Amino acid sequence: MDDYLVKATTTDGMFRAYAVNAKQLVTTAQQDHDTWSASSAALGRTLVGTVMLAESVEKNGEAVTVKINGQGPVGQIVADSDSNGHVKGYIQNPHVHLPLNAHHKIDVGKAVGVNGLIEVSRAAEGEDPYTGSVPLASGEIGDDFTYYLAQSEQIPSAVGVSVFVNDDNTIGAAGGYLVQVLPDATDDAINQVIERIKQMPMISELLLDNQSPEDILELIFGKGQLHFLETVPVEFFCNCSKNRFGRDLEGLPVPQLETMLKEDKGIDVTCNFCESKYHFNEEELGKIIKVAKAEGHH
Repeated sequence: MDDYLVKATTTDGMFRAYAVNAKQLVTTAQQDHDTWSASSAALGRTLVGTVMLAESVEKNGEAVTVKINGQGPVGQIVADSDSNGHVKGYIQNPHVHLPLNAHHKIDVGKAVGVNGLIEVSRAAEGEDPYTGSVPLASGEIGDDFTYYLAQSEQIPSAVGVSVFVNDDNTIGAAGGYLVQVLPDATDDAINQVIERIKQMPMISELLLDNQSPEDILELIFGKGQLHFLETVPVEFFCNCSKNRFGRDLEGLPVPQLETMLKEDKGIDVTCNFCESKYHFNEEELGKIIKVAKAEGHH
């Protein structure tokens, strides 16, 4: 099954819902960053949550960046998504593997920690970014997105994110759902949805069983209760380029650039998001220094 996200509203107009299959997306992240099980699950869940959050934002062309740091062994996690299903991200410590928790699952809460914040920045082109942050609820990521939406955006929601890591570190399944309560929802309807979510098998189990994002939403709301609005392909996609890094280097202080030229005869840059490497030789670095001088970065 290909990676895609589906958007839907319930026929009674009480809920908006999203679900995503992201196995290949998280596989790409796992391979790019060589993550071990606990890091794979933490980064994968964050990528899944971020891509759904970006799709749920009203404005088109708005980018969403999520930073999570709970002071746990995996360190900081960063994910960045546009509203077209492109998401990228990285984790500070990719090589974290922990004993399974009491439910025989990867202990993401322990890997991420709870002594910190989930911070979400949203920026539409040409506008100042808006940033909201809330304390981490559990470090399990889904709860943390849920708490963020309720506290910072005042949207009662339920977010479930799941990554299944195989014994050989490959990704067996990854995906999730995001349910938002709309103003017309009744308490009864909300309680019913909460109950159904509680009784649902784990998302990763459903995906391993070849259930589609549509199937997952039908489990929550019942068959025939949804208008499926559109599907969006999702992928781990990094828009870095040598040009872009060149422009970043032009913004550095000239003395720093001159030291690089003198001591290293060039510079190698690695993209945090996808581990792509770019080399700037003496001549290229010389040109960058000229621009930096012209722009007056002392």
